[in-house]
Amino acid sequence: MKIDSNLLEQIEWLCETYYEDVYRYCLYFTNSRVEAEDLTQETFIKVLKGLSKFQHRSNWKTWVLAIAKNTAIDHYRRKKLIEFLPDSLLYGRKSNDASPEKELDVKEEWEEVERALLTLKPAYRNVVILRGIQELTVKETAEILNCSEQKVRVDYHRALKQLQNKLVPVKGGALVDEKF
Repeated sequence: MKIDSNLLEQIEWLCETYYEDVYRYCLYFTNSRVEAEDLTQETFIKVLKGLSKFQHRSNWKTWVLAIAKNTAIDHYRRKKLIEFLPDSLLYGRKSNDASPEKELDVKEEWEEVERALLTLKPAYRNVVILRGIQELTVKETAEILNCSEQKVRVDYHRALKQLQNKLVPVKGGALVDEKF
């Protein structure tokens, strides 16, 4: 079977461009590096199969991440997972201060955030992962979650309120601030 060179270049570009975004999303969702790798691979297989059906109604990133979201949800339904966020979330949120004490403080804070995130319903977790952690726009998040931008705003606001209520205040303020 011969593959068109333009299609091959497009496939290569999609994988190179969006692999990290898909992998991180899957990692946050599953709490497992192995499962995230499997889901990332499964996502790109679905992307390749659906490439001819892409209608350019959204941008590539939101289309690929929507496929990742659906793949992760299917995985969640099959396995009925309880936890969504990985311990490795901490690695992406290291302190700028090199002191071991500060690193320990940051690690402890993120462990508390992780525990609080696990108490949110899946819809709120999805919004926090996409808006707060992946730093997608409201529009991109709405497209991925297949809902309105207003629903994203409301769910994000409610999720942050719940997180703030669950988190212990630190140094005169709440743990949840500009990080989310």
